[in-house]
Amino acid sequence: MGSPTKISFGDFFTKGQYHVQEETLAVEAKPSALSIGILNEVTKNETRVALVPNSLRSLIGYGYDILVETGAGLKSNFQDNDYSEAGAKISYSRKEVLSANLVVRVSPATIEDLNEMPGNQILLSPLHIPIVSREYLDLLVKKKITALAMEYLQNDNGRFPIVRIMSEVAGMYTVIKAGELLSSKQGRGILLGGVSGVPPAKILILGAGVVGEFAVKTALGFGASIRVFDNDITKIMRLQNNVGRQLHTSAINPVYLAYQMMSADVVIGAMHSKSGRTPILVTEDMVSNMKEGSVIIDVSIDQGGCFETSELTTIENPTFVKHGVIHYCVPNIAAQVARTSSIAVSNIVTPIIVNIGETLNIEQLLFKSQGIRNGCYAFKGHITNEYLARRFELKYTNLELILASF
Repeated sequence: MGSPTKISFGDFFTKGQYHVQEETLAVEAKPSALSIGILNEVTKNETRVALVPNSLRSLIGYGYDILVETGAGLKSNFQDNDYSEAGAKISYSRKEVLSANLVVRVSPATIEDLNEMPGNQILLSPLHIPIVSREYLDLLVKKKITALAMEYLQNDNGRFPIVRIMSEVAGMYTVIKAGELLSSKQGRGILLGGVSGVPPAKILILGAGVVGEFAVKTALGFGASIRVFDNDITKIMRLQNNVGRQLHTSAINPVYLAYQMMSADVVIGAMHSKSGRTPILVTEDMVSNMKEGSVIIDVSIDQGGCFETSELTTIENPTFVKHGVIHYCVPNIAAQVARTSSIAVSNIVTPIIVNIGETLNIEQLLFKSQGIRNGCYAFKGHITNEYLARRFELKYTNLELILASF
């Protein structure tokens, strides 16, 4: 028997004895497996679009396929050519767009569109609970659509970014609209800020939330005289801190409010109810004592309105006159400035879509993000919003329990 061959220490590790074997790893699908559909919103008075061309450049950079229905951005002053140059495919078939893995829209889905969707998709859109029907929810369950409500999505601070940004738009626009109505033929013919020797317009703002805050900032910019009413003193303190100056403020005292309204040029209702209808703060008698040609803008009209004289109006016919006072009660105020609102929504929605595409697994995203879970009201054949389930007598399934099983 011959003696064993000696191998040097260096050769020992170069002859393959300890070569690392190939490790089998899970191969993730490329982001291009996700297609995103952007619809031309046909809902009456809706002029916005969910995603703007500049946002698509970011998404397409991740390799996603984007389908845009022709005309989707026209009302927001975005042409089909803007989308195609950003890398999207312009589709003349609404059904094709509705077949995308992820359908993104800025108005609630319609029954007709849900019927056209093949199923097992993700729907990212507003919910608008007051108009939800049993048929709508039944279709989501039947088609196993995972539905995310834009207005209920939360950020890491527990705030609602879509609601906030639209409230900012509404707050600023109301003051601009008030100035326009005051200077109209029906109005009092005055400027919000006045000029040398002429006093400014007097504006009452009911509500010290986000809408109220941005209405105050805009009115101050015009030089108007402002009064702010709210029963939440903490909100008033926060508003004054954010504005950076002391304001004329008050709790909502009916006697003092009625007194201030008699000399007001503009009254803006910016109250919000966390559940149910907004309480009526201004009676018809108070309105009848206002100056002829003065203006009421009821931002709360989508929750019923906080003026007894308020009636729902539209973009085509936005105002009516009652007791000599011009009333503006359009529910979708942000749609009046469609381009700004579309860009604002798109800025918030885009990172969410990026997260969905990066995981390619909606379960994983929902598991990781409490804020996204908060907006999920339907998940693969289950209703995961307890309020909706009880309201329509449907089976409720806790989303966290579902996710725990994956």
